[in-house]
Amino acid sequence: MVTRDKRIDAYIQKSAGFARPILEKLRAAVHSACPEVEETVKWGHPCFQYKGMLCNMAAFKQHCSFGFWKHALVVGKDNEGDEAWGSFGRLTTPKDLPPAAEMKRLVKKAMKLNDEGVKVVRNKTATKKPVAMHPAFQKALAANKKARATFENFSPSHQREYMEWISDAKAEETRERRLKQALEWLAEGKSRNWKYEKC
Repeated sequence: MVTRDKRIDAYIQKSAGFARPILEKLRAAVHSACPEVEETVKWGHPCFQYKGMLCNMAAFKQHCSFGFWKHALVVGKDNEGDEAWGSFGRLTTPKDLPPAAEMKRLVKKAMKLNDEGVKVVRNKTATKKPVAMHPAFQKALAANKKARATFENFSPSHQREYMEWISDAKAEETRERRLKQALEWLAEGKSRNWKYEKC
C-alpha cells in the first residue's frame, strides 16, 4: 500500500510550477521501485526511508535536486552534479531525469545496500588541505571593493568555498564564468551556497 506524507504533498504544492512535475515524477519513481518506502521530511526537504535513509529531493528557485543517501555507492562519485548537490545535478525539467528503467535500477541498488546494512563512512574530522587563492580571484577581489569587503568578513569556511570553486575550474572559460558569478554574489553579500541556505 502506498503511503504518502501530507507534508510532502504540501511541499510539492508550494514549489514553483516548473518543479512540481519533477518532484511528482521522482516521488512516483521511488514508490514504484520501492513499494515499502516510508515518506518523511528532514532538513526541510522530502525524504524517503527504507531500512534507514534511502534518498531525498528538494526544490529551489530555479532547479530541483535528488540525492541517494549512499550516493557514491549507488551512482559513483564521478556522477555527482557540479553545480548542485545530489545524484543528478540540476534538474530543471522532467527530461533531466534518468530513464525510468535506470531510475528503478538505482533505487533497487540503494535498497540492496540498506538490506545488507552497508554503512557509509563519513569522514567528519578529516583535516582539509589549505587552499591557495587563485591569482585571478585575488586580482578580481582587489578591483571590487564591495566584493572584497564581503569576502574578508566571511568565515574561513565560506571563504574556502569560493576559493575552491574558482581553483577547481579546469577550463579557463569556466574559471572566468565562475569569477564573474562569484564577484556578483559577493557584492550582494551572498555566500557561495546561498541558494541552499534557509531564509
